Amino acid sequence: MARSLRDRPNAPELVWLGGHRGLEASLVRGAGIRVRRLVLRSLRTVDVSVHAVLDPIRLAASVPQAAAILARERPAAIFTTGGYVAVPTLMAAAPLRIPVVLWDGNVVPGRAVRLTARFADAIAVSHEATGLALAGSHTSWFLTGTPIRDVAAIGRDEARVRLELPADARVMLIFGGSQAVRRFNAAVGAALPRLVETGHVLHVTGDEGYPAALAARERLPVDLRPRYRPHPFLRDEMLPALVAADLVVGRSCSSTIAEVTALGIPSVIVPYPHAAGHQTANARVLAETGGARLVADEAFDAAALEEAAALLADPAALAAMSAAARALGRPGAADAVAELVMAAAQRRPLPDKATVDRLSRRVGA
Repeated sequence: MARSLRDRPNAPELVWLGGHRGLEASLVRGAGIRVRRLVLRSLRTVDVSVHAVLDPIRLAASVPQAAAILARERPAAIFTTGGYVAVPTLMAAAPLRIPVVLWDGNVVPGRAVRLTARFADAIAVSHEATGLALAGSHTSWFLTGTPIRDVAAIGRDEARVRLELPADARVMLIFGGSQAVRRFNAAVGAALPRLVETGHVLHVTGDEGYPAALAARERLPVDLRPRYRPHPFLRDEMLPALVAADLVVGRSCSSTIAEVTALGIPSVIVPYPHAAGHQTANARVLAETGGARLVADEAFDAAALEEAAALLADPAALAAMSAAARALGRPGAADAVAELVMAAAQRRPLPDKATVDRLSRRVGA
């Protein structure tokens, strides 16, 4: 979103308002965006602990704090994803009459989103079901998809050259995200000798799993070792890895699904089983179209991973999955949401749904 807003001729100044938990303080400052923080933590505690008492106190204290920050910054508009930090911020914004654009990427909106939706002037969603669920509290909702990086920034041939992958190789990218990555690492470790016989494997292990992955690579026959590329993380190389892949095995967070559909990549999705089942609902949307195969978390093991890898030997199945995934893709989602934000900030009429839909589907918008 920041990239899309900054790329506009009338680029606005951006200020990030967050809480005292999470990665935003370092990541956002690193992107050159000014950060303001509330005493509220970014993620609400669900376990029984001292924070069960402190979080409501922090929430109450954050409302006047947010009001003071908004009165000083005087933003033309607020863009929010409707998380816990948004609750005091939008409560403080209402009497100041600051227009609000809310975006939610899950099929089933969470409690904080449902609460904050009533304060929004426009709602952007990644799934029609989300818009319909929120329509009771707001009628101005738009199907935009999930804002993602510019997937047109690199082509397949360039990506493979950058990652030193053969142009004709069959490539599988495996990443479990930050949640429960151990299950993915265990499956890769047990199936690795068979996986590298099928094709090349790019594997995001996390810091903890990286030493074991390196050791597993050393146990492979010398001629097969180059086919296994473990990485603790893929930051700048994540987009090239996605573009180079023939198949992705991963979780089903909103951004992952948005990127594989924008690129038309077949996927095997293993939803994270917690977080109120959001990932399972997200995954079903793609699986029901044929763009992905869904594997339950408890069923994902070496055998399931080998079955997924077998898709690399079935070009017809991959082509069908790719077409189904691409049909759901909205690579211009960030530009579509940015148009809503700027319309709100400039107090002009919101674009119609057809315009937003067209922007969201445009590559390199």
